[in-house]
Amino acid sequence: MNIAARKPLRLWPGVVIVIMQWLVRFVLPVAVPGTTTYGVIGGIIGGLAVVLWWITFSRAPWLERLGAIVLMIIALFATSRIVDVSIAEGAQGMLLPLLAIPVLSLAFVVWAVGTRNLPDGARRSTMVAVILIACGGWAFVKTGGLTANFQNDLQWRWSRTSEDRLLAQSEAEPAGSAPVRPAPETPKQKPAPESGNKVPPATLTPAEEVREESRTGAVWPGFRGPRRDDIVPGVRINTDWSAAPPVSLWRRPIGPGWSSFAVRGDLIYTQEQRGPDEIVSCYRLSTGKPVWVHRDRTRFWESNGGAGPRGTPSFSNGRVYAFGATGILNALNANNGAVVWSHDAASDTGAKIPQWGFASSPLILDDAVIVAVAGRLVAYDVRTGAQEA
Repeated sequence: MNIAARKPLRLWPGVVIVIMQWLVRFVLPVAVPGTTTYGVIGGIIGGLAVVLWWITFSRAPWLERLGAIVLMIIALFATSRIVDVSIAEGAQGMLLPLLAIPVLSLAFVVWAVGTRNLPDGARRSTMVAVILIACGGWAFVKTGGLTANFQNDLQWRWSRTSEDRLLAQSEAEPAGSAPVRPAPETPKQKPAPESGNKVPPATLTPAEEVREESRTGAVWPGFRGPRRDDIVPGVRINTDWSAAPPVSLWRRPIGPGWSSFAVRGDLIYTQEQRGPDEIVSCYRLSTGKPVWVHRDRTRFWESNGGAGPRGTPSFSNGRVYAFGATGILNALNANNGAVVWSHDAASDTGAKIPQWGFASSPLILDDAVIVAVAGRLVAYDVRTGAQEA
């Protein structure tokens, strides 16, 4: 068609829609905390509005109107088959359209404005290129996970993750207990006294245990503290960091995971993932130096939260109890990481690993350690590891 004989495109609705789409999707969540959901939904609605404008109000030839929409659908579908698994499975399988639609909308409107005076052949060939690039470009990235505010850890698909870099380090780790397999219903091994071991026996009464933990400095024995209320009594923190900024004492890389720390004197305990091994680790609070490492040959990963265990270890009566993302519950000697007993709570209960992984932090109550397993509570005897009715 001759350019002079072609009706001019009605572009202003598309420009307004994309401006509003990007304001709602990216500016609103920053300016008004708590509106991320509205921003994400606004990004999708904006994409639909662009489609509506293009089909009904753009004045483009019908070949371009319908061809562009069909090509967008085909390009998004084809891209979904080749993107990294972190993009394909993220946000319950919706991450690709949630990321791609705002970018595709912007690229398409910019194309329409920039090529409005070009011949039909040039306009259509560039339209195909813009759509394919805006969709297919997502095949070159991956995400390390996303936050509740939908902030994605996007990086090049071929780049090494922080976990890869950690595994490539040559620093020797301290020897710990050997990897253990999920235990049968009987305890893997019974606790045995060790020469020179100062761990208190498992026969202390609850009152004696409290006194012992007070003596050894178990000020933060597990998730959310001793009362599970996130309160540290008797501590005041200077929050004026401009006048008294915090000073970094040490820093060291650890594997991915969502575990917090349990604190006992100068020892801190956490869980992490390192390649095929799920780790329970102990470090010096004063120096950050590793003390011991316990490994289980199991790995959990899902796109939204990434790799690694979800729970926080619990310290009680000289032992560390750790519940992994695939259901392995370990009772370990808090001084050296030796296995006291170990169970696969998922196998014990016939539960399937949830989409998010097992995320319970063990609760020690009297003579039982309790974990949440896919909607039910399961208790094990702290001394023997026997499952309680």
